[in-house]
Amino acid sequence: MITRRSLAFAAALAAGAFAAAVLAPGPRPLQAAADDERRLLYVASPGVRNYVEYGGVGLLVFDIAHGHRFVKRIPTFPEVAGKEPENVKGIVASARTGRLYVSTPQRLGAFDLVTEKMLWSRTYEGGCDRMAISPDGKQLYVPSFEGPHWTVVDGATGNVLGTIVTNSGAHNTIYGPGGRLAYLAGLKSPMLNVADGATRRVIKQVGPFGNAIRPFTVNGSETLVFVNVNALLGFEVGDLQTGRLLHRVEVDGYKQGPVKRHGCPSHGIGLTPDEKELWLADGANETVHIFDATVMPPRQMASIKLRDQPGWVTFGIDGQYAYPSTGEVIDTRTRKIVATLADETGRAVQSEKLLEIVFSGGRPVRAGDQFGLGARR
Repeated sequence: MITRRSLAFAAALAAGAFAAAVLAPGPRPLQAAADDERRLLYVASPGVRNYVEYGGVGLLVFDIAHGHRFVKRIPTFPEVAGKEPENVKGIVASARTGRLYVSTPQRLGAFDLVTEKMLWSRTYEGGCDRMAISPDGKQLYVPSFEGPHWTVVDGATGNVLGTIVTNSGAHNTIYGPGGRLAYLAGLKSPMLNVADGATRRVIKQVGPFGNAIRPFTVNGSETLVFVNVNALLGFEVGDLQTGRLLHRVEVDGYKQGPVKRHGCPSHGIGLTPDEKELWLADGANETVHIFDATVMPPRQMASIKLRDQPGWVTFGIDGQYAYPSTGEVIDTRTRKIVATLADETGRAVQSEKLLEIVFSGGRPVRAGDQFGLGARR
């Protein structure tokens, strides 16, 4: 017979069982960090010179969480009959301001990440190269096209805020994650110029490196810089505090050979966000080489064969995927190629100008970087 006492006892047992199930160790249902977050890869094209065969013209958007599936194409600079398309030189974005910027040798364009409309397009003396944006999104350092100076641009209006003259063949630019310093590399100089973001003046130099500086990256604490230089299959390491060259590292087991573009054996270098690994492009051998960056100098560990000659390498925000410019998507943990980028026609996509942007509630909340910067502070 069921009594009040037996019902109470059963209820107590049920409550105890529930508590045990909740508190006991073992598998638990996974709780999504943000159910509405969407990770998208933005790829600017033509991002290998002006070669439209690698993706046409525009911003190509891919869904990272769904096999890097093609999502859409956002128009950028219209093609003009009888003229070659403008090759993209750089891409940056700010989640804080909700804007993305694309540069070509002729101009700099600003786009609203929500409406996907172009907000403005401006030209500057000497043209534009691979620019950088401050962490707050308020200003951009825009190198003239292999010229004598950098133009400092207001991110909201495109107005000129200042000019920094280095006479170094302005080319690649990194704005330090700390928000205070900008790093200016010219392809005609072995010296890396460091500018103060507030005064917009060069305050020190790092180097000289073994040759003219090509792609480079810095760690999150901005104490080290890793640079590609002409005539080296490998990289060099500089101390950003003392300004001295620390190490020269050559790729072991591979020979330099002819490259299609850039005239540089290693044109592409990046740190995984956790700074445990450094990835290096090898053009002639169609390979990326992986180095252990927890030791100095970094130690060569592995290599991955690609489908074409890489001219760049960068990473997603959390470091799960590596993106060489050849269009493969590499799982950094397994070092396996897990996808290849293709546009809406199935055409293979290649680009040296791409980054990840995370959206939540339809608005950008995090933006990656084209340079493969370290994220440890």
